[in-house]
Amino acid sequence: MSSKWNQIRATAKAGDLDTLCAVMGMISTGLMIEDYSDVDEMMMDGVYGDLVDESVLNADRTVSSVSVYVPEEAPLPEYIGFMRERFAASGVDAKIEVIGVDEEDWANSWKQYYKPVRIGKRLVVVPAWEKYDAAPGEVVISMDPGMAFGTGTHETTRLCASLLEERAGKGKTVLDIGCGSGILAICAAKLGSEVVHAVDIDPVAVKVARENVADNGVADRVSVAVSDLLKDTPALEGGYDVVCANIVADVILRLLPGVGPYIAEGGCLIVSGIIEPREAEIRDAAAEAGFIITDGASENDWRALVLTRRG
Repeated sequence: MSSKWNQIRATAKAGDLDTLCAVMGMISTGLMIEDYSDVDEMMMDGVYGDLVDESVLNADRTVSSVSVYVPEEAPLPEYIGFMRERFAASGVDAKIEVIGVDEEDWANSWKQYYKPVRIGKRLVVVPAWEKYDAAPGEVVISMDPGMAFGTGTHETTRLCASLLEERAGKGKTVLDIGCGSGILAICAAKLGSEVVHAVDIDPVAVKVARENVADNGVADRVSVAVSDLLKDTPALEGGYDVVCANIVADVILRLLPGVGPYIAEGGCLIVSGIIEPREAEIRDAAAEAGFIITDGASENDWRALVLTRRG
């Protein structure tokens, strides 16, 4: 176990503190919170008196920061990409810093810890810079995540990919919402899906995803675009056989009421990125939106669900 740690700090408007905590809590349960928004009120109430440190008095009351500490061998770009996409999906403009680590160092040294990983029964995600001899029947996805989320090492990606593997196949159409590095869209195409549309609201993620799509030789079947969820994305006539969204619970809740028309008759919606305490909330919202839960998977504290439209 590592004895050295890196600090990742996210800073945003004080009113976004709850979202900061929610997203950072997906990386580590040990949060360090810096929030001085109520200092003036507490001073007026005489709580601090003369004991307040000058640095606290001079702190910016309009912003809050949340930090987590991760082992030095952790794949920092994976974490940073995860955070950037979750914050963007939640509408939070957060500044993310890695403290005590040179940016060039953490952008490259982590690669030595990123190894081939199996997700699902046949899918194997291999770093773009490593050679890999595929076993018979294996479907290999070559990935260079850059600064986007999605290497296959995070539980949410593995859960979504395993459920996608059982449903994406020859002739299928797939929509990937919040595509990150493009890993799920590429999986769908390599599993035989005929048409795959991948969207993300983060231009950096879209750029990375397009590069990975091209490197995997599936650009003829996978298109990638910047889109705010479904607002700018035209559906295929009759909808998609599979829609997948590996995002966060809050965004899934906003997605559920309007996603139905994008799903073909007999198709399904796969949602992942659900931390266990939010699962009941997602189940209730799915039922209210006219879905029934037909399958699911779990790993550690993470959940993924397969939804189909009622009737």
